[in-house]
Amino acid sequence: ITCSKPNQQTTNQMRPTQSGLIWFVVCWFGFEQVIERGWSSRKTLHEETHKLRLGWGRVMLKRSPRITDVALISNLLPSLSFYANTTIYIIAALFAALGTLDQLMSTASELPFSKVISREAMELKLLILMGVFVVAYFKFTWSLRQFNLLSITLGSVPEHADEEEMEKQARKFAAVNSCAGNDFNRGLRAYYFGMAVMSW
Repeated sequence: ITCSKPNQQTTNQMRPTQSGLIWFVVCWFGFEQVIERGWSSRKTLHEETHKLRLGWGRVMLKRSPRITDVALISNLLPSLSFYANTTIYIIAALFAALGTLDQLMSTASELPFSKVISREAMELKLLILMGVFVVAYFKFTWSLRQFNLLSITLGSVPEHADEEEMEKQARKFAAVNSCAGNDFNRGLRAYYFGMAVMSW
């Protein structure tokens, strides 16, 4: 029985790929930490946007009928559906690229700025890119579901109630709205990181 040693050239090419993967994960979670949680006592964009959504909820309670609020929510849904559908096509295209990897590598090697990389490194990069867009798809579809829940929340608001109940309804509306908006932002962020992986 003979054991074949791994190709030294392939091993050398995989090392920068593994380092790039680690750096990519650090940037992904580090960026999320800075954007969503902020540094020390500084207020984040999410907190400021939530205040605006809470203000929207309080103003919404004073409107009757609430046609304006329904129109605003409906205006948000087409862009979500567009991104979710587009992401499915991107994932399908990446599966197709994975199936024709040899032809893809041959075509890419003819580009003037390309460098020779191993098949294993190319497979890893395609799988990372696919994973990024799978995350984007789930974020968009979950955001779409939450905006549907926001519509239900809007429909459940009573016409007349005491001040404490109305404040509770406004806060509930703002909380669901913020959750939906934040997941939409995370889906967009996945697109930005996907473009970084494509250039890699």
